[in-house]
Parts: sequence; C-alpha cells; structure tokens
Amino acid sequence: MAQPDERTGQVVPFPTRKADVEPAPEVLDGELVDDAAPRRPARWVPSTIVRVVEHEPTRRRARTAAGALVTVAAGFGSWASKYRDARTLAPYNRHLRAAEAAGDRQAVAEALDRRSLAIEQRHKRLTELPKVAAGFAKVAVGSLAALVVLLLVAALVAQLAGVGTFLGFLGGVLDLIRFVATVVAVAWLPLLIASPFLVGVMAWREGNRTGTAPDWAVSPVKRQEASSIVTPGGIAQALVHLGVPALNKALKDGWTVEFHTPPTRVNNKGYQAVFSLPFGVTPEMIADKRAVLARNLFREQIEVWPTAAEKPVTYVDLWVADSGSGRKPAPAYPLLTSGTVDVFKAVPLGVSQRGDLIAPPLVEANMVFGGLPGQGKSNAVRVVMLGAALDPLAELWVYVFAGNGDFDVYRPRLARYERGTGVEVVEDALAALHELYEEVGRREARLAELGVKKVTRALAEKHHDLRPIVAGFSECHELFGNAELGKEAGEIAVNIVKRGRKTGVILAFDTQSSRAAAIPPALVEQVAINVCFYVKTWRNNDGFLGDGSFRAGIRATELRFNVDRGTAITTGTTDETFELLKWFYIEAREDGFDAAEDVIERAMGLVHPALPVGSPRRALETERRDLLEDLADALGHEKVNAADVPARLRELAPNWAPYRTLNGKALVAQLAQLGVKVPSTGNRYPVDPGAVRQALAERSTADLDDDL
Repeated sequence: MAQPDERTGQVVPFPTRKADVEPAPEVLDGELVDDAAPRRPARWVPSTIVRVVEHEPTRRRARTAAGALVTVAAGFGSWASKYRDARTLAPYNRHLRAAEAAGDRQAVAEALDRRSLAIEQRHKRLTELPKVAAGFAKVAVGSLAALVVLLLVAALVAQLAGVGTFLGFLGGVLDLIRFVATVVAVAWLPLLIASPFLVGVMAWREGNRTGTAPDWAVSPVKRQEASSIVTPGGIAQALVHLGVPALNKALKDGWTVEFHTPPTRVNNKGYQAVFSLPFGVTPEMIADKRAVLARNLFREQIEVWPTAAEKPVTYVDLWVADSGSGRKPAPAYPLLTSGTVDVFKAVPLGVSQRGDLIAPPLVEANMVFGGLPGQGKSNAVRVVMLGAALDPLAELWVYVFAGNGDFDVYRPRLARYERGTGVEVVEDALAALHELYEEVGRREARLAELGVKKVTRALAEKHHDLRPIVAGFSECHELFGNAELGKEAGEIAVNIVKRGRKTGVILAFDTQSSRAAAIPPALVEQVAINVCFYVKTWRNNDGFLGDGSFRAGIRATELRFNVDRGTAITTGTTDETFELLKWFYIEAREDGFDAAEDVIERAMGLVHPALPVGSPRRALETERRDLLEDLADALGHEKVNAADVPARLRELAPNWAPYRTLNGKALVAQLAQLGVKVPSTGNRYPVDPGAVRQALAERSTADLDDDL
C-alpha cells in the first residue's frame, strides 16, 4: 500500500451539483407589439461571419491559440505562486489549515513546528545577509586583484622569454576584452528582442506542466488524456455522482472527503488512494457501485478496485489502473529460456495490478485454485509446477482427475503422475495422501532428531530425505466428491495442510466449485494462498477467498467471463489484502505444441541425482525387498548413525514405500527383531555393516539347516 506523504489529511471540497441548487425562475425579456404596428427590418448576421464561425479548421486554430494563451497565463501564475511560496510561509500555512480541517492534532503540532523552524531559519538568513554581501564583495575584489596580478606576471614572463613585449602582451589582452564587448553588444539586441518569446515559451511549458486549461480551449484528445489522471478533485467528483443515498445526504449536509493517502502514482501503472467515508456509508456500498465509480473515473470496471482499508478503519483503499491496462496481457513467462527457482524463496506466478512481479515462496504455503472452467485454473497450476520443476531439490507429484493432457510434457520431471477419470486414479491419489501424511510424521520426528524447527534450503541440501515435495491435485472435485473415498481423502488432506507447513510438504488443489462436495471448506481455510478466477456467486467467491471477502470488495464475481481469462483475485501471495493477478501463460496448442516441454528438458539437466523422476508407478504390493541385503549395499564398510541410514536406503530404493516413512528409531527396532543389536554411544546409534553381514550369514546357515 502507498505510504502517506506530507499531504496526509488533505481535505477536498466537493463540487456543487446542479441538482443541489434551486433553479431560478425563467425570465422572459421582450416587447409587446401590435399586429398592426409596422415591423422592424430583420438584422441579419453577415454570411461571411457565419461561415468563419462554423468553419472547423478556423475554430480549431482559434481554440489552439486561446489554449496557448491560457497555458502561458497559467505558467506565469505558477511562477508567481512559487515566488510567493519561497518568500512567505504559505506552504506551511496550507499544511496547517489542512491538518486543522482534518482534526489531526498530531499533524497540527508538526505543522506548527515546521512553520516555527522556517521562521527561525528565515530570520537567521536575514541577519547574516550583510555578512554574506560583504563576503561576496571581498571575493570579487580579491578575484579582480588576483586577475590583474596574474596578467602582469604573464606579461613579464613574456618579456623575459623573448616571445613579446610587456606592453604588447597587455595590449593584446585589452584587444580581447574589446572584441568580447563588441560581440556582446551586437548579440544583445537580438537577444533582447527574442526574450519575450523565450519567456513565453518557458511560461507555456510551465503552464502545460502545472496548469489546467478550460474545456473549451482543449481538444477532445487532450481532454481524454487529462481525464486519465487521477486527482483528489477527480475522486471527489466521482463520489458526488456515485448515487449512494447515504453519501448524497452527507454531501448535502456539508461533508467533505479526507485523504489519508492522496492519489499516488505507483510503478507507472496506476494510482492508489485511501480516503474517508461519512457516517452511514461503508466501503461495501462503494464497492457495490464499482461500475459507476469506474465510469466516473473514465476507466473500465476491471481497472478500478475499491476495498476496505486496513488502516484507518472505515476508509476506502482505492486502486485505479491506467486506462486500457485491463486488456493488456501478462508479460512472457520469465523462466521460459533460462533461470532456476528456489521454492523456499520465490516462484514466479504473474504480475499484479501495480505491475509488480508476484513470486511467493511455495514452502509453508499450500494453495487452492478455484473458478469456472476455461478461466485459467489449469494454466495457473502448470505455472506453479513448472516453477517448482526448476528447483533441483523439489520432488513433484501430479494427479489429474480428468482425461486432459495438461501435464503430459511434465512427465519426465515428475516423481508421480496419474491422470484419468477412473476410480483407480482416485485410489492412487488417496494412497498418495496417506503416504504424504506418514511422510509429514516422519519428517517431524526427523526434525526433532536434528534439533531444528522446520525444513530449510540448507537442511534439504544436506539431508536428502528432507527435500521439498510439491503435490498437485487437478480437478480435485472428482477426488473429494467420490462417494466412497472422498470424505477420507478430505480429512487426510486437511491434516497434511495443518501439520505439514514446516516439513516441506506442499499441496495444491484446483476445482470448479467451492461447495463442500467439491473441496472441504476446512482445507480452503487452512491454505496460505487462495486463488479465485471468475465465479458467478458471492458464495463461491467467499468459499475460495474467505468469509467476508465479497463484503470487503474482494470480488472475483466482477471479473469478466472469458474477457479476463488468466486473471484472478489472490490472497496470501503478498502482504497486501489481495492482488489482482495476471498469470503468466504457458502456451499449449491443439496441435501438440507445449512451451513447457523445453523448460522441462532444461529442468532435467538441473535435477538432483537423488530425486525420483520419470513418473515411475508406485511399487506393487507383490514386490519384496530385504532390509538386511539393502543395508549391506547402502552401508558398504562404513558405520553410519541410525538416523542417517534411512536416507541411504531411499537413495538405493526410492520407490519402495516402507523406506519413505522409515526413521532412525524404527530402523533400530526392526534390526533388533532381525537379530542385529545397535549399541548406544551417547546420542548416536551406529549401525555396524559387519553386524549386518553376520546376521545375513547366520540367516543363510539357518535356512540351509532347514532345507536339510
């Protein structure tokens, strides 16, 4: 949000509406004549004058000339105002009056202090003026004397060096002075003649920068350009004609708007202002009239967003984008040809209404995407997963409960990928949620062993079993809406989101409806980032963005169906209450071209070698592995602390589910059952590969005896 400046508390008087002024009775001015009386001859306007007045080029030139004169006058007025401000205390008095009108005691005290300091500094300058003048005089006399001495010395050197005479050198200097005087005398007259024109041009430029010409002296194009600039007066005028009954009554009673933050230019993309409302008028009432407010500010509806301000309460936080910006597409995806991502720091999603890059961290930020079909949900999830794919440490899972191939080109980089409309995909996704929940528990225990609070980048680089997992569930209403498995899936997903924030497990869901049958309300409430594309009802709006969002003016219902495809309302992506986010577009055409393919190919060259990729299916239940044999391979001839052994087992068999949830404590217990005792040495439990091989030999001997 823009910060208040020294104009804080500015009060703008409202223009008087014609409807508020009692119309004067019509007066007819004329003369009664008798029909019999002789009529006066008609006085016809000469046709030449009529033709001149109606001649559009002539009118245009006259309007241009009049506008230039008015602009020049405005320039002189601006100079006079600046001179008055420089010579008097007018700026400080204006600030003081504004603070008094706003009733802000602190601002009044600050204005008084500033004025007192200005008076003191001015008095000091006046008392020191004689000293300064004397100093300048001394410098001038000294400089002249030094110049004369320098010339005399130069003439003497010329005499001694034999390059000229003493008097000849001085004569040359005098000739130079006469030449310069002649040039100045010759050029002075043209300069004197041209000075009024030069002053006029300078005044026109000053007036063009600061002045406001009347409408009759401005061309339609210039009027349209002027209307695009948002000013306190322009906002006040827009409120006058908003049509809110309680606001109209307050205006008639003399209420004036107060700006906590006057219209401030932001990133060369638009204006942000925070202004007050009278008693009986709420920010919701202003938001309800957003279409009218946009029209009054010469904008499209999507370019104007009034919402409830966080501070001060009861104020309106107004964003007005530049005219025409609502139809401009988002810039190209910044990672299309180069670059990497750190999911712990920032993943680029798109640009905000202010033109800022929106790139929140994914770790500790689960996500929900909602909106009608075809408005950009799938592309948004593709952007998130493509960014995560460019992090060498991120493990990616994707489950699509539809037959589309939105993520087919992502397959080489994905650890898990299932898509389809069959119940087997729902079953696989439910099993994945169970695994993720167990993984959260394992990671919590692992973090406790390491004595840390949460997974960080440095920790994930050091311990491969703590690398971040990003799991996306597209069209998740098919998962949560399943009659047999949906409830269980919803409960597990909610528990993962509640507990997994610090463990590096990130979930993302997209769906078409916020109804409980499509996505659990508790899940929407618990995620950190909420994204809502166009929806039809306020219930869906609040269902995706949170209760009270619609009332506060955060409304995805006011996006335009198909026109604003790819634009969404988001919360949690920045510190702002909400963002109007234009998502980057990853092009995918019907002919099979997908811009993500090249990015995935580049990501494959960056991925950590310990990460599972290629979308291998989960290990079948019929598959069997031997813990002792795997330990012998993983340990080699090195004693390893039990807490670090599971990571080696996962590197050896990344798709074996029992190893994914294994921790050091459980490993020690399993080895005890297999006859391998792990001794305790302080806080460490070293696993001896010799003891493992001995257990393997004893087991082989026992098996041989059984066969005999």
